Amino acid sequence: MPTSALRRPPAVRPGDRVAVLSPSAGLPGLFPAPFELGLERLEKDFGLVPVEYPTTRTMGASPQARAADLHAAFADPDIAAVFASIGGDDQLTVLPHLDRELFRAHPKPFFGYSDNTPLLAYLWNTGIVGFHGATVMCELGRPGAMHPHTAESLRAALFTPGPYELRPAERYGDENGDWHDPQTFAAEPVQWPGDGWRWHGPRRVVEGPSWGGNIEVLSWMLMADREIQADPAAYDGCVLFLETSEDQPRADDVYFVLRSMGERGLLSRFPAVLMARAKAWSLTRPRSPEDKARYVREQREAVLRALATYAPDAVVVLDVDLGHTDPQVVIPYGGAVRVDGVERRITVTY
Repeated sequence: MPTSALRRPPAVRPGDRVAVLSPSAGLPGLFPAPFELGLERLEKDFGLVPVEYPTTRTMGASPQARAADLHAAFADPDIAAVFASIGGDDQLTVLPHLDRELFRAHPKPFFGYSDNTPLLAYLWNTGIVGFHGATVMCELGRPGAMHPHTAESLRAALFTPGPYELRPAERYGDENGDWHDPQTFAAEPVQWPGDGWRWHGPRRVVEGPSWGGNIEVLSWMLMADREIQADPAAYDGCVLFLETSEDQPRADDVYFVLRSMGERGLLSRFPAVLMARAKAWSLTRPRSPEDKARYVREQREAVLRALATYAPDAVVVLDVDLGHTDPQVVIPYGGAVRVDGVERRITVTY
Protein backbone atom coordinates (compact mmCIF):
# COMPACT_ATOMS: atom_id res chain seq x y z
CA MET A 1 0.00 0.00 0.00
CA PRO A 2 1.61 3.30 -1.03
CA THR A 3 1.90 5.48 2.04
CA SER A 4 0.39 8.38 0.11
CA ALA A 5 -2.88 6.43 0.04
CA LEU A 6 -3.16 6.08 3.83
CA ARG A 7 -6.20 7.82 5.24
CA ARG A 8 -7.04 8.84 8.77
CA PRO A 9 -10.43 7.49 9.90
CA PRO A 10 -13.02 10.02 11.12
CA ALA A 11 -12.41 11.49 14.57
CA VAL A 12 -14.40 10.28 17.56
CA ARG A 13 -16.83 12.55 19.43
CA PRO A 14 -17.97 12.43 23.06
CA GLY A 15 -21.07 10.29 23.32
CA ASP A 16 -19.98 7.92 20.54
CA ARG A 17 -20.18 4.16 20.93
CA VAL A 18 -16.82 2.39 20.77
CA ALA A 19 -16.15 -1.32 20.39
CA VAL A 20 -14.09 -3.14 23.00
CA LEU A 21 -12.86 -6.55 21.95
CA SER A 22 -10.01 -9.04 22.33
CA PRO A 23 -8.48 -9.81 18.94
CA SER A 24 -5.50 -11.44 20.64
CA ALA A 25 -6.37 -12.93 24.07
CA GLY A 26 -9.54 -12.89 26.17
CA LEU A 27 -7.69 -11.84 29.32
CA PRO A 28 -10.61 -9.71 30.63
CA GLY A 29 -12.16 -13.03 31.63
CA LEU A 30 -9.19 -13.83 33.88
CA PHE A 31 -8.55 -10.30 35.15
CA PRO A 32 -11.86 -8.45 35.38
CA ALA A 33 -10.63 -5.70 37.75
CA PRO A 34 -8.43 -3.69 35.31
CA PHE A 35 -10.86 -4.36 32.49
CA GLU A 36 -13.89 -3.04 34.35
CA LEU A 37 -11.86 -0.05 35.50
CA GLY A 38 -10.85 0.68 31.92
CA LEU A 39 -14.45 0.48 30.72
CA GLU A 40 -15.50 2.86 33.49
CA ARG A 41 -12.87 5.41 32.46
CA LEU A 42 -13.83 5.20 28.80
CA GLU A 43 -17.32 6.19 29.87
CA LYS A 44 -16.71 8.66 32.69
CA ASP A 45 -13.42 10.28 31.69
CA PHE A 46 -13.77 10.25 27.91
CA GLY A 47 -17.54 10.38 27.52
CA LEU A 48 -17.68 7.29 25.33
CA VAL A 49 -20.05 4.30 25.39
CA PRO A 50 -18.08 1.02 25.40
CA VAL A 51 -19.69 -1.95 23.64
CA GLU A 52 -18.32 -5.44 24.34
CA TYR A 53 -18.22 -8.18 21.71
CA PRO A 54 -18.79 -11.92 22.19
CA THR A 55 -15.18 -13.12 22.57
CA THR A 56 -13.92 -10.17 24.63
CA ARG A 57 -13.80 -12.17 27.88
CA THR A 58 -13.25 -15.61 26.32
CA MET A 59 -9.85 -17.23 26.65
CA GLY A 60 -9.10 -19.61 23.81
CA ALA A 61 -11.62 -18.12 21.38
CA SER A 62 -10.94 -19.34 17.86
CA PRO A 63 -9.24 -17.08 15.32
CA GLN A 64 -12.43 -17.21 13.26
CA ALA A 65 -14.55 -16.00 16.19
CA ARG A 66 -12.17 -13.15 16.97
CA ALA A 67 -12.14 -12.16 13.30
CA ALA A 68 -15.95 -12.15 13.36
CA ASP A 69 -15.89 -9.68 16.26
CA LEU A 70 -13.57 -7.39 14.32
CA HIS A 71 -15.77 -7.59 11.24
CA ALA A 72 -18.89 -6.81 13.27
CA ALA A 73 -17.27 -3.84 15.03
CA PHE A 74 -15.89 -2.26 11.86
CA ALA A 75 -19.05 -2.84 9.82
CA ASP A 76 -21.41 -1.39 12.44
CA PRO A 77 -22.20 2.23 11.47
CA ASP A 78 -22.96 3.05 15.12
CA ILE A 79 -19.42 2.18 16.26
CA ALA A 80 -16.97 5.09 16.00
CA ALA A 81 -13.72 3.41 17.14
CA VAL A 82 -12.35 0.03 18.18
CA PHE A 83 -10.26 -0.65 21.30
CA ALA A 84 -8.29 -3.79 22.05
CA SER A 85 -8.74 -5.00 25.61
CA ILE A 86 -5.08 -6.07 25.78
CA GLY A 87 -2.46 -7.96 23.76
CA GLY A 88 -1.50 -11.63 23.89
CA ASP A 89 0.53 -13.88 21.63
CA ASP A 90 -1.43 -15.23 18.66
CA GLN A 91 -3.16 -12.43 16.77
CA LEU A 92 -1.09 -13.63 13.82
CA THR A 93 -3.57 -16.50 13.41
CA VAL A 94 -6.52 -14.11 13.02
CA LEU A 95 -5.17 -12.32 9.94
CA PRO A 96 -6.02 -15.01 7.35
CA HIS A 97 -9.69 -14.78 8.36
CA LEU A 98 -10.05 -11.03 7.82
CA ASP A 99 -11.91 -9.42 4.93
CA ARG A 100 -9.72 -6.58 3.70
CA GLU A 101 -12.49 -5.01 1.63
CA LEU A 102 -14.74 -4.77 4.68
CA PHE A 103 -12.12 -2.76 6.57
CA ARG A 104 -11.42 -0.61 3.55
CA ALA A 105 -15.13 0.19 3.21
CA HIS A 106 -15.53 1.01 6.92
CA PRO A 107 -12.35 2.70 8.20
CA LYS A 108 -12.33 3.35 11.95
CA PRO A 109 -9.69 4.27 14.52
CA PHE A 110 -8.22 1.13 16.07
CA PHE A 111 -6.26 1.37 19.34
CA GLY A 112 -3.89 -1.37 20.48
CA TYR A 113 -0.23 -2.34 20.73
CA SER A 114 2.06 -5.27 21.57
CA ASP A 115 0.37 -8.33 20.01
CA ASN A 116 -1.99 -5.95 18.20
CA THR A 117 0.93 -5.11 15.89
CA PRO A 118 -0.35 -7.56 13.23
CA LEU A 119 -3.72 -5.83 13.00
CA LEU A 120 -2.10 -2.39 12.90
CA ALA A 121 0.14 -3.53 10.04
CA TYR A 122 -2.88 -5.10 8.32
CA LEU A 123 -4.73 -1.79 8.49
CA TRP A 124 -1.60 0.02 7.22
CA ASN A 125 -1.52 -2.30 4.20
CA THR A 126 -5.24 -1.71 3.73
CA GLY A 127 -4.69 2.05 3.60
CA ILE A 128 -6.01 2.93 7.07
CA VAL A 129 -4.13 4.83 9.77
CA GLY A 130 -4.26 3.05 13.14
CA PHE A 131 -3.18 4.02 16.65
CA HIS A 132 -0.45 2.21 18.54
CA GLY A 133 -1.25 2.27 22.26
CA ALA A 134 -4.00 2.70 24.85
CA THR A 135 -5.43 -0.74 25.58
CA VAL A 136 -8.38 -0.91 27.95
CA MET A 137 -6.75 -3.07 30.63
CA CYS A 138 -3.25 -1.63 30.74
CA GLU A 139 -3.48 2.12 30.12
CA LEU A 140 -7.15 2.88 30.81
CA GLY A 141 -7.22 0.34 33.66
CA ARG A 142 -4.06 1.64 35.35
CA PRO A 143 -4.30 1.36 39.16
CA GLY A 144 -5.09 4.51 41.10
CA ALA A 145 -5.65 6.78 38.12
CA MET A 146 -4.89 6.93 34.44
CA HIS A 147 -1.50 8.58 33.92
CA PRO A 148 -2.18 12.20 32.83
CA HIS A 149 0.52 12.00 30.15
CA THR A 150 -1.20 8.94 28.64
CA ALA A 151 -4.68 10.41 29.01
CA GLU A 152 -3.68 13.64 27.26
CA SER A 153 -2.20 11.76 24.33
CA LEU A 154 -5.22 9.46 24.00
CA ARG A 155 -7.63 12.38 24.20
CA ALA A 156 -5.80 14.15 21.38
CA ALA A 157 -5.69 10.99 19.24
CA LEU A 158 -9.43 10.43 19.72
CA PHE A 159 -10.92 13.87 19.45
CA THR A 160 -8.53 16.40 17.89
CA PRO A 161 -6.82 15.24 14.70
CA GLY A 162 -3.72 17.25 13.94
CA PRO A 163 -0.16 17.82 15.20
CA TYR A 164 0.70 16.76 18.75
CA GLU A 165 4.18 17.28 20.18
CA LEU A 166 5.54 14.46 22.31
CA ARG A 167 7.61 15.22 25.37
CA PRO A 168 9.81 13.07 27.58
CA ALA A 169 8.16 11.78 30.74
CA GLU A 170 9.41 13.52 33.87
CA ARG A 171 8.76 10.30 35.79
CA TYR A 172 8.20 6.78 34.54
CA GLY A 173 7.50 3.28 35.84
CA ASP A 174 7.84 -0.30 34.66
CA GLU A 175 6.79 -2.29 37.74
CA ASN A 176 3.20 -3.47 38.06
CA GLY A 177 1.23 -5.24 40.77
CA ASP A 178 -0.67 -8.51 40.67
CA TRP A 179 -4.03 -7.98 38.97
CA HIS A 180 -5.52 -10.75 41.13
CA ASP A 181 -4.78 -8.70 44.28
CA PRO A 182 -7.34 -5.96 45.05
CA GLN A 183 -4.64 -3.99 46.86
CA THR A 184 -2.93 -3.45 43.52
CA PHE A 185 -5.65 -0.97 42.57
CA ALA A 186 -5.54 1.00 45.81
CA ALA A 187 -2.60 3.18 44.73
CA GLU A 188 -0.81 4.31 41.61
CA PRO A 189 2.26 2.37 40.45
CA VAL A 190 5.65 3.48 41.74
CA GLN A 191 7.61 5.78 39.41
CA TRP A 192 11.16 7.10 39.14
CA PRO A 193 12.68 10.26 37.66
CA GLY A 194 13.00 10.14 33.89
CA ASP A 195 16.26 11.04 32.23
CA GLY A 196 14.92 12.21 28.87
CA TRP A 197 15.35 10.88 25.37
CA ARG A 198 18.71 9.85 23.93
CA TRP A 199 19.48 11.16 20.45
CA HIS A 200 21.95 9.61 18.01
CA GLY A 201 22.84 10.17 14.38
CA PRO A 202 22.83 13.26 12.19
CA ARG A 203 21.23 16.51 13.29
CA ARG A 204 18.58 16.78 10.60
CA VAL A 205 14.81 16.73 10.26
CA VAL A 206 12.92 13.66 9.07
CA GLU A 207 9.20 13.54 8.45
CA GLY A 208 7.21 10.59 7.15
CA PRO A 209 4.46 8.08 7.90
CA SER A 210 5.13 5.73 10.77
CA TRP A 211 5.43 1.93 10.73
CA GLY A 212 6.65 -0.64 13.24
CA GLY A 213 5.39 -1.99 16.54
CA ASN A 214 6.53 -4.68 18.94
CA ILE A 215 9.87 -6.24 17.97
CA GLU A 216 9.00 -9.76 19.13
CA VAL A 217 5.71 -9.75 17.23
CA LEU A 218 7.30 -8.25 14.11
CA SER A 219 9.76 -11.16 14.15
CA TRP A 220 6.82 -13.61 14.03
CA MET A 221 5.29 -11.66 11.16
CA LEU A 222 8.59 -11.80 9.30
CA MET A 223 8.86 -15.56 9.84
CA ALA A 224 5.26 -16.18 8.75
CA ASP A 225 5.51 -13.61 5.94
CA ARG A 226 2.34 -11.87 7.13
CA GLU A 227 1.66 -8.20 6.34
CA ILE A 228 5.29 -7.43 5.53
CA GLN A 229 5.64 -5.80 2.12
CA ALA A 230 7.67 -7.92 -0.30
CA ASP A 231 9.35 -4.84 -1.75
CA PRO A 232 11.32 -2.99 0.96
CA ALA A 233 10.89 0.20 -1.06
CA ALA A 234 7.31 0.31 0.28
CA TYR A 235 8.82 1.66 3.52
CA ASP A 236 11.03 4.32 1.93
CA GLY A 237 10.91 7.52 3.96
CA CYS A 238 8.86 6.03 6.81
CA VAL A 239 9.66 6.57 10.48
CA LEU A 240 10.26 3.24 12.19
CA PHE A 241 9.10 2.89 15.80
CA LEU A 242 9.78 -0.18 17.93
CA GLU A 243 9.16 -1.46 21.44
CA THR A 244 9.72 -4.61 23.51
CA SER A 245 7.33 -6.37 25.86
CA GLU A 246 7.21 -7.56 29.45
CA ASP A 247 8.83 -10.79 28.21
CA GLN A 248 12.07 -8.80 28.33
CA PRO A 249 13.88 -10.27 25.33
CA ARG A 250 17.65 -10.59 25.56
CA ALA A 251 19.67 -7.81 24.00
CA ASP A 252 21.16 -10.34 21.59
CA ASP A 253 17.69 -11.40 20.46
CA VAL A 254 16.71 -7.78 19.81
CA TYR A 255 19.89 -7.38 17.79
CA PHE A 256 19.21 -10.58 15.83
CA VAL A 257 15.70 -9.42 14.86
CA LEU A 258 17.03 -6.04 13.73
CA ARG A 259 19.90 -7.74 11.91
CA SER A 260 17.40 -9.92 10.04
CA MET A 261 15.40 -6.82 9.11
CA GLY A 262 18.63 -5.27 7.90
CA GLU A 263 19.59 -8.30 5.83
CA ARG A 264 16.13 -8.25 4.29
CA GLY A 265 16.76 -4.68 3.17
CA LEU A 266 14.23 -3.11 5.53
CA LEU A 267 16.22 -1.08 8.05
CA SER A 268 18.00 1.04 5.46
CA ARG A 269 14.62 2.31 4.22
CA PHE A 270 13.86 4.20 7.44
CA PRO A 271 15.58 7.61 7.79
CA ALA A 272 14.47 7.87 11.44
CA VAL A 273 13.96 5.34 14.23
CA LEU A 274 12.15 5.76 17.55
CA MET A 275 12.94 3.08 20.13
CA ALA A 276 10.75 2.80 23.20
CA ARG A 277 12.02 2.75 26.74
CA ALA A 278 12.60 -0.91 27.57
CA LYS A 279 10.45 -2.56 30.21
CA ALA A 280 12.93 -4.22 32.57
CA TRP A 281 10.71 -5.77 35.24
CA SER A 282 7.73 -8.11 35.52
CA LEU A 283 6.07 -10.19 38.21
CA THR A 284 7.61 -13.33 36.75
CA ARG A 285 10.99 -11.73 36.08
CA PRO A 286 11.72 -9.04 38.68
CA ARG A 287 15.08 -7.27 38.66
CA SER A 288 17.02 -5.19 41.14
CA PRO A 289 17.55 -1.50 40.27
CA GLU A 290 21.10 -2.31 39.23
CA ASP A 291 20.00 -5.20 37.02
CA LYS A 292 17.27 -3.05 35.46
CA ALA A 293 19.78 -0.34 34.58
CA ARG A 294 22.11 -2.92 33.06
CA TYR A 295 19.31 -4.51 31.04
CA VAL A 296 18.16 -1.16 29.62
CA ARG A 297 21.72 -0.18 28.75
CA GLU A 298 22.31 -3.47 26.92
CA GLN A 299 19.05 -3.00 24.99
CA ARG A 300 20.15 0.43 23.81
CA GLU A 301 23.54 -0.91 22.76
CA ALA A 302 21.94 -3.74 20.77
CA VAL A 303 19.70 -1.34 18.86
CA LEU A 304 22.53 1.08 18.09
CA ARG A 305 24.81 -1.78 17.00
CA ALA A 306 22.27 -2.97 14.42
CA LEU A 307 21.50 0.52 13.17
CA ALA A 308 25.20 1.38 12.85
CA THR A 309 25.49 -1.45 10.33
CA TYR A 310 22.20 -1.24 8.45
CA ALA A 311 20.97 2.36 8.86
CA PRO A 312 24.03 4.44 9.79
CA ASP A 313 22.48 7.70 8.55
CA ALA A 314 19.22 7.37 10.49
CA VAL A 315 18.18 9.86 13.14
CA VAL A 316 17.68 7.68 16.23
CA VAL A 317 15.81 8.51 19.43
CA LEU A 318 15.95 6.06 22.35
CA ASP A 319 13.77 5.78 25.46
CA VAL A 320 10.63 7.26 23.93
CA ASP A 321 7.57 6.45 26.07
CA LEU A 322 5.63 4.53 23.45
CA GLY A 323 5.82 0.95 24.68
CA HIS A 324 5.14 -1.20 27.74
CA THR A 325 6.36 1.32 30.31
CA ASP A 326 4.25 3.96 32.06
CA PRO A 327 3.29 6.56 30.86
CA GLN A 328 2.62 5.63 27.27
CA VAL A 329 1.96 8.01 24.40
CA VAL A 330 -0.18 6.98 21.44
CA ILE A 331 1.69 6.78 18.12
CA PRO A 332 -0.31 7.04 14.89
CA TYR A 333 0.39 3.94 12.80
CA GLY A 334 0.73 5.37 9.31
CA GLY A 335 0.22 8.96 10.40
CA ALA A 336 2.90 11.59 9.91
CA VAL A 337 5.76 11.74 12.42
CA ARG A 338 8.29 14.57 12.42
CA VAL A 339 11.63 13.79 14.07
CA ASP A 340 13.58 17.02 14.44
CA GLY A 341 17.19 16.11 15.17
CA VAL A 342 18.15 19.78 15.18
CA GLU A 343 15.72 21.03 17.80
CA ARG A 344 15.42 17.60 19.50
CA ARG A 345 11.64 17.46 19.12
CA ILE A 346 9.15 14.81 18.00
CA THR A 347 5.72 15.70 16.64
CA VAL A 348 3.09 13.23 15.55
CA THR A 349 -0.06 13.92 13.55
CA TYR A 350 -3.19 12.24 14.86
